[in-house]
Amino acid sequence: MTAPHHTSKGFRNPWPGGEPAGFAGVVKWMLGERTPRAEREGRDGRACAPPMVAPSFPVPRAPRDVLTATWVGHSTFLLQLGGWNVLTDPMWSERASPVAWAGPRRYAPPGVAFDALPPIDLVLLSHDHYDHLDDATVRRIAARWPAARWAVPLRLARWLRARGVRADVVTELDWWETATVGPLSVACVPAQHFSGRGPADRDRSLWCGWAVRAIDAAHAVLFAGDTGLHPAFGEIARRHGPFALALLPIGAYAPRWFMRPVHCDPDDALAAYDALCAGARHAPVFGASHWGAFALADEPCDEPPRRTRDAWARSGRDASRLWIPSLGETRRID
Repeated sequence: MTAPHHTSKGFRNPWPGGEPAGFAGVVKWMLGERTPRAEREGRDGRACAPPMVAPSFPVPRAPRDVLTATWVGHSTFLLQLGGWNVLTDPMWSERASPVAWAGPRRYAPPGVAFDALPPIDLVLLSHDHYDHLDDATVRRIAARWPAARWAVPLRLARWLRARGVRADVVTELDWWETATVGPLSVACVPAQHFSGRGPADRDRSLWCGWAVRAIDAAHAVLFAGDTGLHPAFGEIARRHGPFALALLPIGAYAPRWFMRPVHCDPDDALAAYDALCAGARHAPVFGASHWGAFALADEPCDEPPRRTRDAWARSGRDASRLWIPSLGETRRID
């Protein structure tokens, strides 16, 4: 054990109130008074799909001094910075599940078809949950771009190797560790969440966010991963900011008694954003992540973007700094 988030068996959230509710909480949630599915998703879950637009990212790569972000859906973004193409938590399967016939199903297809992707240079993984780490997608990337680099939190490299990812292209990091990968500096930063793909591996691998900086152009992006609100956002900004773009999760937050430790709601996401902005001369663009693809919690499917827009407007923040993307939408960040 070398840090407060390490345990003898795996990892934990080191902050007060940061531990998930556990199996007893899951049972209480599933057997409790849940919002009826018809109210959460409408008569047809696909009516929850965000609007879709045609992507406009440069092909095959953007110039080194250009930063773009394209929303594929949920927590999957195509980032272009430092002349590289970077994927976050790539997920192209129909269901976020260990099986193809059950589990949360997409409201809509990914905003960018897999075969329409440009050459991928780097993949960032935040943790091992099915809506973020997809077996079939990992195998497709490894087969299509075997030289693509992967940056992952501790104890995920072995899982990737078993699915065809070459050992020499994987960089495995702990919180606050940094590596240079091609023209980019990548830093593994804290998140408040948990891990596990089944009952036997709970918290055996680490969870994280990623701060990525183009070394030559100095563009920096924070991909916060899947997280609840925690005290380290200010330290992330001090160590790795300022950021031009902060991708922060806004969905899968109800009920709060159960989801608060592991998922931000829009108010928590804006509190995290404020911590990232403290002392910065220029506020980053807030990019809304972790919504609009799968029914993972009890809030109505259209509520996360609506609540985020409302909270942003009430605060008097600059409207141009909020980006709630359409599927496939590409934004150039200046």
